[in-house]
Amino acid sequence: MATLIEMPKLSDTMTVGTLVNWLKKEGDPVANGDMIAEVETDKATMEVECFEDGVLIKQYCKEGEEVPVGGAIAAIGEAGEAAPAVEAAAENTSSEASTPEPAQPETTSAPTEPVVEAPVSVPAEVVATASSTSGDRVKASPLARKIAESKGIDLSQIKGSGPNGRIVKADLEAIKEAVSNSVQASEAKVSTSPATAIESIPTLEALDIPVSNMRKSIAGALVASKTQAPHFYLQIEVDGAPLANLRKELNQRLADLPKEHGGIKFSVNDLTLKASAEAIKRVPAINRSWEGNTIKQHPNVDLAFGVAIDDGLVTPVIRAAENKSLRQVSNEAKSLIKKAREKKLAPNEMSGSTFTVTNLGMFGISDFYGIINPNNAAILSIGATIKRPIVNDKDEIVIGQTMKIGLSGDHRVIDGAVGAQYLLALKEILETPSLMLV
Repeated sequence: MATLIEMPKLSDTMTVGTLVNWLKKEGDPVANGDMIAEVETDKATMEVECFEDGVLIKQYCKEGEEVPVGGAIAAIGEAGEAAPAVEAAAENTSSEASTPEPAQPETTSAPTEPVVEAPVSVPAEVVATASSTSGDRVKASPLARKIAESKGIDLSQIKGSGPNGRIVKADLEAIKEAVSNSVQASEAKVSTSPATAIESIPTLEALDIPVSNMRKSIAGALVASKTQAPHFYLQIEVDGAPLANLRKELNQRLADLPKEHGGIKFSVNDLTLKASAEAIKRVPAINRSWEGNTIKQHPNVDLAFGVAIDDGLVTPVIRAAENKSLRQVSNEAKSLIKKAREKKLAPNEMSGSTFTVTNLGMFGISDFYGIINPNNAAILSIGATIKRPIVNDKDEIVIGQTMKIGLSGDHRVIDGAVGAQYLLALKEILETPSLMLV
């Protein structure tokens, strides 16, 4: 008797999943432990495992379709066995299945200066005819399709390097590099007039962008946090020079060493994550959460940090960060960031945090306040280190490096005094950063 494979619940907030890629075709033999499909959840792209031996006799949904949690996606049985009938659970909400491919832009006789956001025409010599097409349909990941649509790239011209010839983001990046080289070579022969260059500047356009499962999850969680948790805001200014000097000294001594000999390169994010966990040890009241009838104080710092990815934001978690060395925090953060950008984070790697740090300093943002990550008591917002005139302890005006750090607190759980105590503890550690190495 055939067994139905259902859309699994891969996160606490997941209600639907988008089947982005079939790894097995109808008629393929499958065994217990085989991965049969890739599913996009509200937080990541994950593989669906088969727990039966047999043959994949039926696929109940197409790539790009949404299926509710518990809805049938496939049937496993014996060769020649009829698949059981199921109610149509899939709801196709993807633009790739409901709208035609965008019209390709006309090319001009003379090449113009390449602009990142301008439509890209793929030279014939750059790619072979695609093996990623199935009938009239091009196999491409949702991210690759979105990039291609925004850049005006004809996916039918591209040979995919993903599973079963599927086009992925890396294929488009290779195309962009090849196009850039092709245009630069042409520019050596043909001069472009100012009028032609101006025409290549992208213009504003109306777009209806489908809301991904991840964006729906982010919207729901943050609206709930902002409306249910009464936020209050504090800010402190820190001398960023000692932290910058420590990072420079550590990297000068360690960055060039082989990894097996202790080589490592620390980022500002690594140092601030370690410092924030150390400060919580001094002010444990910040490490709490609202539980309705009780306020829970956590015995460990499960430290979340924001990672921006192509279609949203995820917050992977470093468990028991207060007990880990700077090197351990750095290695774990880098591993989690890599997984996040590849959409390979497991649900338990991005849930259950007790405190969150978000950093926009790398974008030049000097000060901001984040929205609290449910069910944390607070979120720390790290700004850029800025050089500016300051007055030193001798009343002299000198060039200093200042860093502004914001804290958003949940007034149900903590009061302003607790937030202020925490920021003062953090300031002391950042201005004497050797304290976090002992």
